[in-house]
Amino acid sequence: MQEIEPDEVLSPVAQQIARGVLRLMTDHGFAGVTEMTLANGRRADVAAIGPGGEITIVEIKSSVADFRSDQKWPEYRPFCDRFYFAVGHDFPQDLIPDETGLIIADAFGGAILREPEYEKLVAARRKAVTLRFARLAATRLCQPVIA
Repeated sequence: MQEIEPDEVLSPVAQQIARGVLRLMTDHGFAGVTEMTLANGRRADVAAIGPGGEITIVEIKSSVADFRSDQKWPEYRPFCDRFYFAVGHDFPQDLIPDETGLIIADAFGGAILREPEYEKLVAARRKAVTLRFARLAATRLCQPVIA
């Protein structure tokens, strides 16, 4: 698994939203990572695992242009129990599809404005995503030590 530095992919605005999303996830008992590559080659902006093993993916949209130019979000859905979009305070919320969750965030925190439907992953997929998550988190944790 090739490691990607999160700061190499996210714009400065998206980095601030990601920071707020991670703080929100932590407040809800989830552990999260940024920029996790999925088995289909897509890269989730934020992936988080809850206390019961539930998997959440959050796609960050830093602008309307970013949202309109990227319509691959349905390809994330098979890899999580819940899928959210996270946007800044000034993003027009009516653009976000109704079937997804909605988070408003900035560098200091976030709020869930709409919960998505819970679609339980099958056990084999959950295990694969959880292992990918664990390996990514462990790799990032060890990088300063082995560098």
